[in-house]
Amino acid sequence: MSGLTSNLLRTIAAALLLAALPARAAAQDEQSGSPARGPAGNAHPTETFHGDQITNPLDNRQRGPVQTTPLEKHAFSKQVDLGPLARLAVMHNSRPAVLDTLARDTIRRITGRGNYQDFVRATSSGPVKKLSYDPFFTFFDLMADKDYYFDKPIISVEYLPMRRGLVEAEFPGDVAEQERWMMATRLAPEILLHQVDLINGAFMADLTFERGRSQMLLSFNRFRDLHASLLLIAPAVEGGDWRHVSLDPDLNAQFGRLGEAWRKRDAGAVNSLVKEIAAAIPTMNAEHYLPAWRGQLEMLYNGGNNFIFGYTFYFLALVALLVAFGTGRLGLHRLGVGLLLLGLSVHVLGFAIRWLLAERIPIQNQFESMWGLSLGACLFATILMFARRQPIFGVAAAGVGFLALMAATLKGIPGAEIGREAAILNTSYILFYHVNIVLFSYGLIALGFIVSSVYLLVYYFAGRSAATVQVAAAGVGTITIGAGGPEPGVNVGRRRLLSDLDHAQMVILQLAFWILGVGILLGAWWADHSWGRWWAFDPKETWALITWIVYLIVIHTRFAAPNRGLTTAWLSLVGFFIMLWTYFGVNLLLPGLHAYA
Repeated sequence: MSGLTSNLLRTIAAALLLAALPARAAAQDEQSGSPARGPAGNAHPTETFHGDQITNPLDNRQRGPVQTTPLEKHAFSKQVDLGPLARLAVMHNSRPAVLDTLARDTIRRITGRGNYQDFVRATSSGPVKKLSYDPFFTFFDLMADKDYYFDKPIISVEYLPMRRGLVEAEFPGDVAEQERWMMATRLAPEILLHQVDLINGAFMADLTFERGRSQMLLSFNRFRDLHASLLLIAPAVEGGDWRHVSLDPDLNAQFGRLGEAWRKRDAGAVNSLVKEIAAAIPTMNAEHYLPAWRGQLEMLYNGGNNFIFGYTFYFLALVALLVAFGTGRLGLHRLGVGLLLLGLSVHVLGFAIRWLLAERIPIQNQFESMWGLSLGACLFATILMFARRQPIFGVAAAGVGFLALMAATLKGIPGAEIGREAAILNTSYILFYHVNIVLFSYGLIALGFIVSSVYLLVYYFAGRSAATVQVAAAGVGTITIGAGGPEPGVNVGRRRLLSDLDHAQMVILQLAFWILGVGILLGAWWADHSWGRWWAFDPKETWALITWIVYLIVIHTRFAAPNRGLTTAWLSLVGFFIMLWTYFGVNLLLPGLHAYA
């Protein structure tokens, strides 16, 4: 888009960039001159947009009045069929992907959520209606009718104090309007334009706003330069550059007609042009186009929503196995095992597809490492369940799989977009083994947390009087442990159950202790190989060592603790939460050399 709108948007971006750069330099000074996020090569490669150098093929007008209402826009979104475009290949994140992936990643980056939503009233006094849009529609709508969004809540501003400051400055004294924008969690581009002085003034001086400014700038740049991502023309030679659709006169004209029909809300013309474009593009340099099977596989991956069925099966398995564990119902146990295997199958399938799409082992960012460590833990615990005929390992596998996949899928864990790895992760096989071994130990710690939690539940809430306890054992039916014995009134079954749980947690925690230790040693070896020193008290190194020390304490206190099982279970919980801080908190909150992890 050219004209007044483009100039205004570029003014905002320039102002935000000027606001962000000084703070980033100050952050580096705080680290004694070293970069706040580690040395060159730590960061994952990012896309560079040059929207001011490329014509928007869908809209080259001067900015004009918006003539579409939200209800008309929503009705139009239901009439157009953009499906034929979804499988088109595009260069995205330095790899050939499908256009559907680019649209999903872009809308998530701009809005901070999976799709754009608007809230309207049919009448001035009527109820608020939520209008949700498919991300693929919003992707094209932002290019064909960007003016519509100039006063809409579209730009994600995650940092709450920054959002509050911008809203209060934009609507001084209007509490109702302030709260409306705060609840939206996103701001309109025109608000950012109006508050450039605030962004360059008070926010610039506060280093705590640096991350919030960076996120807001990235979201805004995607919004402004979205049309620059249409690299849909395959290279003419192997390994060549993908070209923008505006560089081909015929394609540029087709996209121009598509934009005109779009703004007129002529769904019939839009659907016809969509089919023409979808048929034409794959024939251009077809020998270097994305193979059909790759496109279909990526569409399957996208349609699975990061395989939401995986954590659903894990959750159902967890419920069934827990109930079976407490009641001894063999039918429930078999159902739980079946659901666990289904969840594990979906987990493996999703991991394998991502591996094929990324053309590398997908364990190289926060999102992928969660998938990888939980997959390793679930496979290991499932094997233990069958090998030792102890259902508690199945409970642990289902619990870890459910929690990890749910968090990775729903909580916006960084790294969901498939892209290249950080350069530093491709330097040595030592690092490969270091990363995978440490991640596997974290998965074992998570398994230990589930088993120890069950131990504490049984210890504090299971009946202490004599009773019969039935435990469904994997593959052998139901074992009945009789009550009674030499101590009248003591539940021998409960005592046996606690003993089995203690043994299970120690099997896992001892493995976690030794494997994490090996992983730390390999990390030190790699650090000397790559950075010229074994140890630098980087936050990640320090907290990994603290996590290992907790499990060192667990093993040694068992020699002296009067109630070894109970002490182990409580320390296991402490170690798990320290591991979570090491795994998440250090990455997200503390600057250091492990920014890619």
